[in-house]
Amino acid sequence: MGILQSYKLRWKRKRLVFRAFRKRRQLRQVTDRMQGLPSQPILLFSTMRNERIRLPYFLDYYRKLGVDHFLIVDNGSDDGTRDYLVDQPDVSLWSSTAGYKQSRYGMDWVMHLLRRHGSGRWCLTVDVDEFLVYPFCETRPLRALTDWLDSTGTRSFAAMLLDMYPKGAMHEHPYREGQNPFEIAQYFDSGNYTIRKNWPYLNLWIQGGPRARLFFTDQPKQAPAMNKIPLVKWHRSYAYVSSTHMLLPRGLNLTYETGGGEKPSGCLLHAKFLDTFALKAEEELKRGQHYAESQEYRAYRQGIALERDLWCGWSEKYINWRQLEILGLMSKGNWA
Repeated sequence: MGILQSYKLRWKRKRLVFRAFRKRRQLRQVTDRMQGLPSQPILLFSTMRNERIRLPYFLDYYRKLGVDHFLIVDNGSDDGTRDYLVDQPDVSLWSSTAGYKQSRYGMDWVMHLLRRHGSGRWCLTVDVDEFLVYPFCETRPLRALTDWLDSTGTRSFAAMLLDMYPKGAMHEHPYREGQNPFEIAQYFDSGNYTIRKNWPYLNLWIQGGPRARLFFTDQPKQAPAMNKIPLVKWHRSYAYVSSTHMLLPRGLNLTYETGGGEKPSGCLLHAKFLDTFALKAEEELKRGQHYAESQEYRAYRQGIALERDLWCGWSEKYINWRQLEILGLMSKGNWA
C-alpha cells in the first residue's frame, strides 16, 4: 500500500473515532450496572429497536456462552424492549431517539461505548438476531476462545453470517417469546457463496445464501455482505468502517491465512427469517433508516410477495459447528 493510501486510511479512522465521540450527545444512559465486573470481562454491544420478543433467548444464549455484561442502545422502542432491558441485572442501557441512519446505522453509538468501556477488553458486537458459533462452542466457553486468541497475539475473530430459515412459509411457524429460533429456522444454504478480497481494507467480502438467490436474483452484487468481524480485543483507536464487516486499522481484517493453512473462524447464525420478518421489513421500509435508501428492505418486500418459502432442494439442516467446518463455512484452524 502506498504512502498516500495509508495516510487516507489513517485519517478515515480518526474521523470515524471523532464522529463517534460527537454522537455521544445523542445517547442518554438509562442504567449503569458495570460496577463489580471482573478486571477483564467479555462485553457484548448491540443496538436495537422493538425486539422485545427476541430478548429472552438472545440474552440467555450469550450468558451461557460466557458474556459477562451487555451494553445496549435502545433506539426508540415502543414494544416494551426498553422496560425489559432495564430489569436485567447484567445489562447497562442507553437510549436514543436520534436517526438510526444518521448514526451510521447505530455504529457511531456503539463505537462510542466501545471506546469508553471496551478498550483493552474482548468485545463482541452483534445484532439481536445474530448468534455466534465458534469451534468447540458446545464444550468450551467464550473465555477459552479469547484466552487462546490472547496467547497467539490475535486481536480479532471473524465469523461468516449464515442465514437460517424454516422449511415452508415463514407465517406457518409462529415464533414465541423465549423460544430457540433455530427450532424453527433449521436450514441454511451450504454452498452458493462468492468470496473476494476487498481492497484497500484487505477483508474478505462474502455474498450469497438465500437472500442472494431469492431477493437479489437479478442483482447478485447488491446482495448483503456475509462477512463479519464481531469479536475484537478493542482499543480506543479502532473503528468499524461498515457495520462489523471491516475495521481500521486494516490489520484487524487479516483474519485469514495468506501463506497456506487456516485461522480459526466462526459463524453467526442469523435468525432474521421468522414469522415476524414481514412485519419488521415493512416497518423498517417505512422508517427509511437503512443503508442505500433501504434498498435491501425494498428487495425483501418484493421477494416476500413472490415467495415466502426460502427452503430449496439444496438446503442443509443445521446440526452443529462441526458440520459447518466440514462444509468449509468456518474453521478451527490450529486451535485444538
